Amino acid sequence: MKRVCRILEYEKMKKQLMQHAGSSLGKKRVERLMPVTDLEEVRLAQKATYEGAKILRLKGQAPLGGIRDIRASIKRAAIGGMLNEQELLDIASTIYGSRRFKQFIEQCEEDELNVPLLAELAASYVPLTDLERTIKQSIDENGEMLDSASSQLRTVRQQIRSHESAIRSKLENITRSSSARKMLSDAIITIRNDRYVIPVKQEYRGQFGGLVHDQSSSGATLFIEPDAVVSINNQLREARVKERQEIERILHELTAETAENGDELTLVVDAMEEADFIFAKAYYSREIKGTQPSLNEEGRLEFKKARHPLIPSDEIVPIDVELGGSFQSLVITGPNTGGKTVTLKTIGLLTLMAQSGLHIPCEEGSEAAVFKKIFADIGDEQSIEQSLSTFSSHMTNIVSILDDLDHESLVLFDELGAGTDPTEGAALAISILDYVYKVGARVAATTHYSELKGYAYNREGVINASVEFDVETLRPTYRLMIGVPGRSNAFAISRRLGLRQDVIEEAQSQIGADTNKIENMIASLDDSRKQAEREMEETARHRREAERLHRELESEMDRFEQEKERAMEQAEQKAKEAVQKAKQEAEEIIEYLREVQKSNPAIKDHELIEAKKMLDEASPELRTGKKPKKQKKTAGVEADKLMPGDEVKVISFDQKGHIVEKVSDKEFYVQLGMMKMKVKTADLQYLSRPKQEQKTPLAAVRGKDAHVKSELDLRGERFEDAMLLVDKYLDDALLAGYHQVSIIHGKGTGALRKGVQEKLKRHRNVTATRMGGMNEGGSGVTVAELK
Repeated sequence: MKRVCRILEYEKMKKQLMQHAGSSLGKKRVERLMPVTDLEEVRLAQKATYEGAKILRLKGQAPLGGIRDIRASIKRAAIGGMLNEQELLDIASTIYGSRRFKQFIEQCEEDELNVPLLAELAASYVPLTDLERTIKQSIDENGEMLDSASSQLRTVRQQIRSHESAIRSKLENITRSSSARKMLSDAIITIRNDRYVIPVKQEYRGQFGGLVHDQSSSGATLFIEPDAVVSINNQLREARVKERQEIERILHELTAETAENGDELTLVVDAMEEADFIFAKAYYSREIKGTQPSLNEEGRLEFKKARHPLIPSDEIVPIDVELGGSFQSLVITGPNTGGKTVTLKTIGLLTLMAQSGLHIPCEEGSEAAVFKKIFADIGDEQSIEQSLSTFSSHMTNIVSILDDLDHESLVLFDELGAGTDPTEGAALAISILDYVYKVGARVAATTHYSELKGYAYNREGVINASVEFDVETLRPTYRLMIGVPGRSNAFAISRRLGLRQDVIEEAQSQIGADTNKIENMIASLDDSRKQAEREMEETARHRREAERLHRELESEMDRFEQEKERAMEQAEQKAKEAVQKAKQEAEEIIEYLREVQKSNPAIKDHELIEAKKMLDEASPELRTGKKPKKQKKTAGVEADKLMPGDEVKVISFDQKGHIVEKVSDKEFYVQLGMMKMKVKTADLQYLSRPKQEQKTPLAAVRGKDAHVKSELDLRGERFEDAMLLVDKYLDDALLAGYHQVSIIHGKGTGALRKGVQEKLKRHRNVTATRMGGMNEGGSGVTVAELK
């Protein structure tokens, strides 16, 4: 595997990835990265990368600062060694970084980002906040022990500062005195051997008492500790020894506390290493515009607009690659420098990246296979020491590959059979490809041999591909074309470069008829492909335009419905106000009549009540638009004999529907599209009655004990559950005797609507379907006619 990783430039890709690691922990984790062959392990790694990329997309970044590799310090503390200030500071910094990361992931969970793997990682450790606090209270950010680390240290340091102040005071008195100034080289106080001294000229050594600690390089100046400060300097030295002892005692205590929490600290470090690695993959995915591929272990890969991550984005030409589906062998032909080798390396490197849990630089919807073994014979690897030719070197590699491959392998051959006699090389290449095919491995191979152009046409499971060459510019386009073998282009190039036509014709006559037929066939395929691409682009343009118009139409329909609803509400409000005003006036009239009754007893109370009742009944019905017309009789059925299931017309709405339930002799529940409303008998016109079918005992029981609605609401259901519900509902509706039902699927993305309509078209008891009308829910409803 290491050799394949080197050939496919996997290590170079890892160097790019390593630049996105935020700490030495992440960098070391990237160094250990290798492709894995277990499908579930790859899926977990891919999911972790996806979660990291999701957080970067929604949050911008993840807090991973301050993380250090403290495992060596943890081990040394465990065996009794003493950690220094900087090591303890790194431990506190790592605890702080882990605490921030844990809080960040917990906040992501509260925001419902749904990152279960990162949440599990953050939950796998407990930040040692007490240890962090103890270290930071003892050591400052520069790695110096603080006075507050202990009361003893504070006392000792106060003594040190007092002694230093006393020494400086005495020495300053000496340097400022006129008698001593002439004996000094300079009026300064300095330190030699941790003791305060002053510089004295050599010739005044005898007149200046004290201890000599050093002299200048020329010997002209002696650094003398005067007798007046020797005693205080001794006291200062003793205090500094005590300070060092107290600092060591504190360090030992902190080290012991670190050792006690060694296991917890190791969990913290391991978790933060994995977190840094996950986000390094996520940052790298963002840099290369990577996507998460779907995975399989059937050897099937499909890379859409694949890009080699090591080639600059402004130079790379994306390619579409398929392998392992309808064919398991891909033979690529084309000119030199046309991109054949880059294609092989792209296939191999992207497969290695996918099996390493990395996103791949492809468009969404790409698929990668998890292979147990990957082999590659790419490039000129002849060995001068072994005196091997190019052919011998390639053949040595191929022999080892053929001995080791199996049906779960991916094999990449560059210039298969090259370096020897063309006839023998082509025959050998065909034989090798046949053997790999029989074993069941997936293979992609490049070649120059024209004999292999016809190879795919004679072998099942093998397909040709080529890298395109632009004859007009005499340069390759680096596009990969699946299904079309490469053209020679020698004659076309020669003609463009000005070679005489008669020379070209003579050369063409030297080529066999079969070869010419093959070249003509390839040229025809190439022309057909270009024509198909142009037509496909035109079709795509028309489709985009149709989709735009459809969206605009839906938007206009929604706006119209909203305006209509708003107008209806306004009309209702005005009608209500008018009715209220009329009632108020009527009440005033009744009140007036009561006053008149007092003077005219002939007017009875029941007459007033009756008059008020008539006024109430004169109130208009809202949302009817017009008063009900008189009931008509049709087909010999009286209106008072209407039954559930009868098709009727609601006169005030001018809409057809069917009766769902009888409320009383004067009212029925009527289903109008998606709406079920109570309608007066006088507002109904009978249209037809469905034929009564012979019910089975089960149907009779269902019709008696179970009420089946005339519509099914699928909004909010998962696609698979919705399809099951449609099947069951159609059976229930048929048993209930319905001839028309409505399926409410909503508008949304259109996937559920398409699935429902396909299901209805295939159902044996559905005679016709249509979209709902304006009053039935529009494109959010499909109406089905049943047998």
